[in-house]
Amino acid sequence: MNRNVLLLGLGMQGQAALYDLVNSGEIAHVVAADNRADLAALLSHYPSEKVTGVPLDVSDEAGVERFMRQADIVVEALPAVVVLRIGQLAAKCGVPLVSSMFYLNPEGLDEGAVAAVKREIRDLDLLAKEKGITILTEFGMDPGLDLVMAKKAVSELDEVHEFHTYGAGLPAPNARGNPLQYKFSWSPIGVMRAYKRQSTIISGWQSVDVNEDAIFEPRYRHTIEVPEIGAPMECFPNGDAVHYAELLGIRASLKESGRYTGRLPGHCAFWDTMVKSGFLDEQPVRVGEMLVSPREFTTALLASQTQFQFGEGEQDMTFIRVDARGVHAGKKKRVVYQLIDLRDLKTGFTSMQRLVGFTMSLGARLILSGSFRKPGVLTGLDVPYESVLPPLEKHGIRATRQEWPLCRERE
Repeated sequence: MNRNVLLLGLGMQGQAALYDLVNSGEIAHVVAADNRADLAALLSHYPSEKVTGVPLDVSDEAGVERFMRQADIVVEALPAVVVLRIGQLAAKCGVPLVSSMFYLNPEGLDEGAVAAVKREIRDLDLLAKEKGITILTEFGMDPGLDLVMAKKAVSELDEVHEFHTYGAGLPAPNARGNPLQYKFSWSPIGVMRAYKRQSTIISGWQSVDVNEDAIFEPRYRHTIEVPEIGAPMECFPNGDAVHYAELLGIRASLKESGRYTGRLPGHCAFWDTMVKSGFLDEQPVRVGEMLVSPREFTTALLASQTQFQFGEGEQDMTFIRVDARGVHAGKKKRVVYQLIDLRDLKTGFTSMQRLVGFTMSLGARLILSGSFRKPGVLTGLDVPYESVLPPLEKHGIRATRQEWPLCRERE
């Protein structure tokens, strides 16, 4: 495959995507664009005939467009605030793109702003279809692999009555030696934002809104046992279960559903107190002569401490579970797809980097090879399971499947 890739962003996930693109044997050349000062040093161990580093600020839209027009595909690994605009530029240039990000994140937006973003996405979808290109979004770990696995699980049931998805980034047992039993494997500010986010679950067939300051409360959380993790996992709602049920076409039959994040024991009680005490509020407060956002302060305080960072030889672990219960061929059954992955100490890539970066790289190669060629703004729900999980096994990333008959209403 003699194709050229423009990689925008060399943060943690971008670095993993670059590694996989270069070593896939299917990509001729990667232009890696970032404005970080250590760009040259970061790329020094890659052969120059395979990778070119370009100092580029993505606010320079003319520069971004120039490099896009020279590429066969764009892999975008940038902060959430710019991703929709980058997708729009790619469509304007007629170049397909892969991103792990949501294009619509309603956090902090009023109804009018949400409606405006939805219109922009609709316009982008129309333009991508007109140009005959794929803009593949939500194609990382979560969102991404969870969506691929979810579509597969619900396809095996004629009617879905319960549907629960779980995602977690945790320290492995050899890296849990701090008061929170947690270390950052992705953006610290992203974690803090996710800890105060409106969620929606389905309970008793009804949609239930969970307030942003209530997601850690005992009434909304539950515990699951996952022996491979080495401890019970506390799960709290963190997403819109109704939205995904509608996307999957299963809302009408659902009695119970939730999208959950998992953490180790004690985490939820601590953060419930922190949220209710204002430590994750965005509105600045006066500290002496300065105005300080409590959320930004909390993020900076935790992220600056080595005890909340992964050291050499320490592993993170990622967990995805999709649990679907319902009826197939007149019989009640439960189908569970599950993935657990650990940091690769040989390459140094964390599990979070692997599942996000390698998945984006795979998405780009599927599009370039013609294996996945569907125009418009798409997500992981549009990509077949068989095109994604089996190829990732070469990295040791494996999903398992289990099935049980259900004899009782809830089992």
